[in-house]
Amino acid sequence: MSGTRRANVSGLGLIGGSIAAALTERGWTVSGVDQRPERSERALSMGIIASVGLDADAEITFVATPVLTLEEQVRSALSNTSGLVTDVGSVKSAVVAAIDDPRFVGGHPMAGSELEGLDGADPTMFEGAVWVLTPSPTTADQTFAGVAAVVAELGADVVALSAERHDQTVAVISHVPHLTAATLMGLASDRAEEHAALLRLAAGGFRDMTRIASGHPHIWLDICAENRASILSALDGLIGGLTRMRSVVDTQDRAELQRLLSKARDARANLPVKGTQPGDLCEVRIPIPDRPGAAAEVFTLAAELGVNISSFEVVHSVEGSRGVAVILVDAASVELYRGGLLARGYRPAVQRLS
Repeated sequence: MSGTRRANVSGLGLIGGSIAAALTERGWTVSGVDQRPERSERALSMGIIASVGLDADAEITFVATPVLTLEEQVRSALSNTSGLVTDVGSVKSAVVAAIDDPRFVGGHPMAGSELEGLDGADPTMFEGAVWVLTPSPTTADQTFAGVAAVVAELGADVVALSAERHDQTVAVISHVPHLTAATLMGLASDRAEEHAALLRLAAGGFRDMTRIASGHPHIWLDICAENRASILSALDGLIGGLTRMRSVVDTQDRAELQRLLSKARDARANLPVKGTQPGDLCEVRIPIPDRPGAAAEVFTLAAELGVNISSFEVVHSVEGSRGVAVILVDAASVELYRGGLLARGYRPAVQRLS
């Protein structure tokens, strides 16, 4: 057991339980704790964790508690453990701004399930999913690289974004869609009181569009409070789009309606497909400047340019502590990425892999 890698998970709900299960399945020894003692004991009995509590010497601690408790729980993990610490909250700006410890990097796995709690815990949940890391200026390069490596071991694709960019993005692709589905479901329910057959007529399209409204309401209260500004901005954009669509329908502008629907159809068709494999790969070696956050910056740039990172590691030269990021990217995107790195003062070396 002495050679086994060790991890902590604080918060054993759906995401925390799935992280614990995934790590355990990969041979890690996982300690876990939850604000509900009975949930911790159940995770222990299910074999998802090996012990209840936090292992002070664990390599990494995942904080998977509600968003309003993240700052407190992250600080507790940093105080009571010696390893790396990350969280999995769906809103990042507040916790990233509050924590300035070099052992912490914010995170958010873009994965989930209609099931709740340990009943939905799935060790394969993160395979092929995007896992966003949100480094701050104080995040140590070793922290970013270490957390990213563990996340990649769980099968996820690592994307680095600033906390602000993350919150703006998830407001559009996650938070507002949930509120929209809830509003549409409420409209249908209200109309059903007048027309009893309405909900019986709901077919696959309506059910698919409103599926996310079945999520537990209580978590959305905290999310809407924490990400209020970004959600309001995205709602304003949606309302503007709906107002435009209403005008087009009202004026019977068939050409404009055709344009809007075709644009949406094309955008939908171009959404990335989960599990898509890159073509030919190139290795990009990037010397990391001796300044905080430099390693994370090369990942953030890849996300900004839409360049998929297939593999990565940070190695250190024998002459000193300066690191070199070794990254594999799709050959079709390598020149775009190389140009972006050069523009920011990096000196990448590119080699095509046969």
